[in-house]
Amino acid sequence: MNHTIPKEKQYHIACKKGDLADYLLVPGDPDRVKKIAEFWDSAREISCHREFHSFTGEYKGVPISALSSGIGPACMAIVVNEARNVGVHTFIRVGSTGAIQEDINCGDLIISSAAVRLDYTSNCYVIPEYPAVASYEVLLALIEAAEKLKINNYHVGVTATTADFYAGQNRFTAKASARSTENLTSMLQKAGVLNFEMETATLFTLATLYGLRAGSICAVYANRCKNEFKPGAGEEKAIKIANEAVKIQP
Repeated sequence: MNHTIPKEKQYHIACKKGDLADYLLVPGDPDRVKKIAEFWDSAREISCHREFHSFTGEYKGVPISALSSGIGPACMAIVVNEARNVGVHTFIRVGSTGAIQEDINCGDLIISSAAVRLDYTSNCYVIPEYPAVASYEVLLALIEAAEKLKINNYHVGVTATTADFYAGQNRFTAKASARSTENLTSMLQKAGVLNFEMETATLFTLATLYGLRAGSICAVYANRCKNEFKPGAGEEKAIKIANEAVKIQP
């Protein structure tokens, strides 16, 4: 890596060199960190500061960590910047999402190959035309893990990462709405985009810029086409796949 790893704790995530393994699972929800660690051979809590809750341990003999990002792209950018500073080189988002294609059911899983950059945070780092893509090693490891675990209700494709949960994903709550997002869902559906969420594009963009590796798997909690909402559906499967992908990766 081309930067010096500091000995002191990072301001937001409250982790220092040696606290986090090379491989880091990143759920949005702080409560999901403990759920992830329950599948490990060993685990210990590292820190709990603001929305950033972290555990480190081993999974099938491989050092592994989990650190929550909280909600939104700006929080994910903090995680990537600060975890990178203490030595993390591979990130896997383990999140929840809303599908925008008819054939995706609640409880299914979406493995993102790339993401539409509607997060705006990544624009602070590079021009909007720069692609947000998964690292091929991590993408393949997630797919291989799903197959190995015989979890076959997964979809691989393009995700849309937004800066806002409401108007940013066509949930208009005010009389006035931005013209730029009025027909967003329909446009993305026609383009074959699978889902809305709020962190993946930021993770992919920053990881590529920094020479790191990144992937993303999300459990489908909602389907916007069918007006279905099932919180927690598929969460355990996403966790199992993400953990196993760390064991598979070189």
